Amino acid sequence: MRCIVCLGLMNMSFRYPKNFDVIVVGAGHAGVEAALAAARIGCEVLMLTTNVDTIGQMSCNPAIGGLAKGHLAREIDALGGEMGKCTDMTGLQFRMLNLKKGPAVWAPRAQCDKKAYQFRMKWVCEREPNLTIQQGQVSELIHKDREVLGVETAMGVQYFSKTTVITTGTFLRGLMHVGDAKQKGGRSGEAAETGLSGSLQEVGLGLGRLKTGTPPRLLKRSIDFSQLEEQPGDEPVPYFSFWKDIDKDEMFYVEQSENSYPKGSILNQIGGQLKCWITSTSAKTASIIRENLHKSPMYSGVIDGVGPRYCPSIEDKIVRFEDKESHQIFLEPEGIATDEIYVNGFSTCLPFEVQIEMVRTIKGCENAEILRPAYAVEYDFASPRQLHPSLESKPCRNLFLAGQINGTSGYEEAGAQGLMAGINAALRVQAKEPLVLRRDQAYIGVLIDDLITKGTLEPYRMFTSRAEYRLLLRQDNADMRLSEIGNDKGVLSGRYIDVLCKKKIAVENEIERLEKTFEGSISLAQVLRRNDVNYETLPQRDEALTEEVRRQVEITVKYAGYVERQEAEVARFRTMEDKQIPDWLDYAGITGLRNEARQKLIDHQPATLGQASRISGISPSDISLVMVHMKRGPKKTKAAGVSE
Repeated sequence: MRCIVCLGLMNMSFRYPKNFDVIVVGAGHAGVEAALAAARIGCEVLMLTTNVDTIGQMSCNPAIGGLAKGHLAREIDALGGEMGKCTDMTGLQFRMLNLKKGPAVWAPRAQCDKKAYQFRMKWVCEREPNLTIQQGQVSELIHKDREVLGVETAMGVQYFSKTTVITTGTFLRGLMHVGDAKQKGGRSGEAAETGLSGSLQEVGLGLGRLKTGTPPRLLKRSIDFSQLEEQPGDEPVPYFSFWKDIDKDEMFYVEQSENSYPKGSILNQIGGQLKCWITSTSAKTASIIRENLHKSPMYSGVIDGVGPRYCPSIEDKIVRFEDKESHQIFLEPEGIATDEIYVNGFSTCLPFEVQIEMVRTIKGCENAEILRPAYAVEYDFASPRQLHPSLESKPCRNLFLAGQINGTSGYEEAGAQGLMAGINAALRVQAKEPLVLRRDQAYIGVLIDDLITKGTLEPYRMFTSRAEYRLLLRQDNADMRLSEIGNDKGVLSGRYIDVLCKKKIAVENEIERLEKTFEGSISLAQVLRRNDVNYETLPQRDEALTEEVRRQVEITVKYAGYVERQEAEVARFRTMEDKQIPDWLDYAGITGLRNEARQKLIDHQPATLGQASRISGISPSDISLVMVHMKRGPKKTKAAGVSE
C-alpha cells in the first residue's frame, strides 16, 4: 500500500513535478473518452498507458456499433465524445441494421480499419490542449483515509491528482489461454497489470473474475472467396457522427452530394466501401469440436472466469445448440494496409492445432492460413454495485471506474462509461453536481443504472430490450436528446449546438408544412402516416432537405401517437424514479418487509425508489412499505421487531 503518511520515507520514488486535476489509467475506449471529456471541460488531465502506441486499440473485432451498441456510439457522439467521428473517418464498410423492423431498433454498424482507428484516436488525444499523455504502468494507488490522491507506476514515479479514473480493460491480472498453454497478459503481446488489483482491494473494492475471447485471424489470399456470399455496405453511408458537415476546414467534412465521403477518410482514400463475406461452419466443424472439448480450458475447469453469454465461443455454440447443423460466420477485413481477415462468430481457446483443423472445415477456408490464433483471456473486475451513479467508487472517494473493469463487454459500453466517468471526475474537481442520465434519457442511462443497481455476474452487453422506452431512445435522435446536455457540461462546443438548432428548426418547419399542405382533402402529414408511404414517395416533398432531416420528419410524423403514449409512461415513471430514499431510513426497522427484501435493500443501498424497484427480488409491495415509512419521517421509524 502507498499510504500518504509514509511517502516521505520512500526515497526510491520520484514525485512528478506537476499535479493534475484528473488522472486516467488506461487508454482503451473507456480511457480515451474519459481523458478527452475531462480535458474538454477544462481540467488538466494525465492519461497513463503501458504503451502509447496502443491508444484506442481495437483488441477484438475492429467494428463499432451493431444492435443497441450503435445507439451507445451515437449517444457518445451526441454528448461530445470521439468514437463516432473516429469511426466515420476510418470505416471500411457501413450498414444500418434492422431496417425491416421499426425505427426504435435500427442500428448503425461499421467495420473499421484497425490501425487507422488507433492512429487517429492517438492523434486526437495528442492534439487535445489540456491532455498530457505518458507511458507508464500503474502499479499502485496513492491513498489516505479512503481517498485516492494519485497513482504510482512500476518505475516508482508518483503522480498526484484530485480525481482518478481507472480504465484497465482486461489487463488486471490478465491470463491468456490457448489450450493448455497459459500466458500472463491482457491482450496478445502485451503484459498484464499484476499489482493494481491488490491496491484496489486495499481501498475497499471487492474483485471477481470474468473471461472473454477472440477468434483467429486469417490470411486473405488463403481464402477462396468465390464460394462465399458477399455482404456490401449501404449507400448512402449511414455515418455515426451528427457533426459531419460542420466545418469545411476540418478533417471531418462531407460535401452534400451523392456518394461523397469525408475528406481524408478511408472511404475517400479507396473510393468506396469494402466487402465483407458470409460463410458457415459444417457438421465436420462440430465433430472436431466435440472430440476436443476436453482440451478447452473452459470445459476442463482451467478457466475460473465467467464468459459472455451473448457472445459465446464456437465451443459454447456447438454444445448449447447441438441440433443446429451450422453456424453463420462473417469474414471481415481488418484494414486496407493488411490482409488480415477477422473470423466473426468463431472465438475459441482450443489448442492451435485444433484451431487449424476447425478453420479448414469452414466453407471457403479449406486452405486458410491462421495469422493469429484465437485465445481466451480472464481478468479481474470490480462489481459495479460498488459504484455511485456517477461511477465514483462508494468505498473510496475521488476514484472512478469505467469500462471492462465494471464487468461490461464491448467498445461501445466501455466508451460510454469512460465518457461519463471523465465528465463526472471533472465536475467533481469543479465542485459541481455529477451528470447522471436517466433510463428515459439515454441508453447510457440504462447501461449505468443496470450496472450499479443489479450488478453483473457475466460480461454485460447492451441490448435494445434492456431499455423500457426504446422508441424515445432511437439512434437517430440522440443529438436531440443529449447534445444540449453535453454543451451545458462543457464537453461539446457551442458551434455543434448551432448545427443542432438548424436541424431542429428544419424538422419543425417541415412538419408544420406537411400539416398545413393538402393532397386532395387530407394533409401531407396524414398521407405520410400511411404504412405504404415514406418521405421519399410523398407528394410535394422538399427535395432540398438533408437525409437526416427527412428521416427525422418521417419518424416523428409516423410514430407521433406511440411517442406520446411512451412520454406519458415516462412521466408516471419519473414520479417514483426521482424520489430520493433518505439516509435516515432504516430497512431493519420496517415492519412487514420480507427478510429477502430487507437484506437486499440493506446490501444495495439504492439512492431512489426507482433503483430499489429494479433490484432482483424486490416486489411492488416491498416498495409500498418503503414509501409508507418515508412518508412517516425519521421519528416514526421504529426499531426492528417492534410492532406499529
